[in-house]
Amino acid sequence: MVNIAVLVSGGGTNLQALIDAQQAGGIEDGRLALVVSSNPEAFALIRAQKAGVETAVMRRRDYASAEEYGAELSALLAERQIGLVVLAGFMTVLPDSFCKAYENRIINVHPSLIPSFCGEGFYGLHVHEAALKKGVKVSGATVHFVSGVVDGGPIIAQKAVAVLPDDTPETLQKRVMTEAEWVLLPHAVSDFCAGRLTVDGAVVKVR
Repeated sequence: MVNIAVLVSGGGTNLQALIDAQQAGGIEDGRLALVVSSNPEAFALIRAQKAGVETAVMRRRDYASAEEYGAELSALLAERQIGLVVLAGFMTVLPDSFCKAYENRIINVHPSLIPSFCGEGFYGLHVHEAALKKGVKVSGATVHFVSGVVDGGPIIAQKAVAVLPDDTPETLQKRVMTEAEWVLLPHAVSDFCAGRLTVDGAVVKVR
């Protein structure tokens, strides 16, 4: 059984999708063991507590450097024997050393079809604003492994979502969430825990 930690900063809608999947038996060989928030006021913490998942708060400003933050987070994850880290609206940039230590064991969901509308500055509504400004007819979501390059890790899965003529950033965001993010993320987490994911043709080993 793979212990999963979910890192959050806000409302926790993707966390809720994982909680719902777990309660429905949809996460094979894995369990939500810890939720870590960079924001003590995040509603995601309440979602976790209601689901009986242990929580912790780690604010970046409480640490002298990103490296110190990463080291403390690593220590917490090691103590809880975490095998998979899921970024679900986590707004703190993790240091390269942390990403390397957890190479191919950190999964993120991004609200666009990478490589479109991704990288530095593309998060939350900004992604959907950029998509609408560009006039694309199709958007979607991408689940990928995290590397030292923002949104640059190996892609696990993608799902396209239609952009409608009367869309606003808010309506497009909601559709991408419900039709893509909340579908892809639980499946990717389950596939990781069951040992079904590959990178460059090699099966990702669950440690």
